[in-house]
Amino acid sequence: MSIPSRLGKGLLALCATILIGGASLADEFPADSTMHRLAEAGKVRIGVKFDQPLFGLRNLRGKPEGFDIRIGTLIAEALGLDKDDIVWVETTSANREAFIQQNKVDMVIATFAISPKRKEVVTFAGPYIITGQDLLVRKGNPLGITGPDDMAGRKLCVINGSEGRNVISRNYPKAIQVGFDAFSKCAEAVKNGSVDAATLSAAVMMGYVSKEPDAFELVGKRFTDEPWGVGVTKGDLPFCEFIEGTLRQAAADGRYEKAYQETVGKYAKDNPPLPPLDPCS
Repeated sequence: MSIPSRLGKGLLALCATILIGGASLADEFPADSTMHRLAEAGKVRIGVKFDQPLFGLRNLRGKPEGFDIRIGTLIAEALGLDKDDIVWVETTSANREAFIQQNKVDMVIATFAISPKRKEVVTFAGPYIITGQDLLVRKGNPLGITGPDDMAGRKLCVINGSEGRNVISRNYPKAIQVGFDAFSKCAEAVKNGSVDAATLSAAVMMGYVSKEPDAFELVGKRFTDEPWGVGVTKGDLPFCEFIEGTLRQAAADGRYEKAYQETVGKYAKDNPPLPPLDPCS
């Protein structure tokens, strides 16, 4: 037998082994489950933010990076997939639920706060982190803003479709809301003085402060608790439970802590454990 012939047969055998391995992993899941479908397809579509430093930000190579990206990668790996098998789909606060309902993504991991209203249309796994709403102001806080009560009659930038906007509407109706679909636009509005402050999760805004410490600062008074979850199709409890099992395993073996420390933990002063997970419903 010639060397090329032997090499050809060897490559065929290797490919067959890889294919069999992938099929056997898919077969570990119930045939009608989302896990089986994704493992068998060899691809998963994950909705993430592309403009959120530390959580989901597109880097110079055009690839998203951050804590949400790391969480998505952990879930993909548990399905037997690798980084090249992940399709990162850019989402905004306004279209996260719609992307799940329209089957444009298999899950959303995009600073997605769990709320009773959202649970009516999305099933959440998690929370995988808990943060809280704060205010972003210009460096030096020239207006002396100490909290959301000070925003009465002042312009406050909010994100369309965000839970933060709902909180402001309910609890601080005298604030003059200026809405955008992406927080990067709010940050720019704060910087150029067209708004007096912006609001979103403190963890997200901390990323903007870390990028431009001479332009921004946080007021430092959180006025909500925001548990973030992984959004999946409403009623897909097996997939939700699989994701929660993956999070527990990652917390137990140190991968969760490693993901946090290599992203958010570079700037945060804390090192929180994985929060207690809610029952899937």
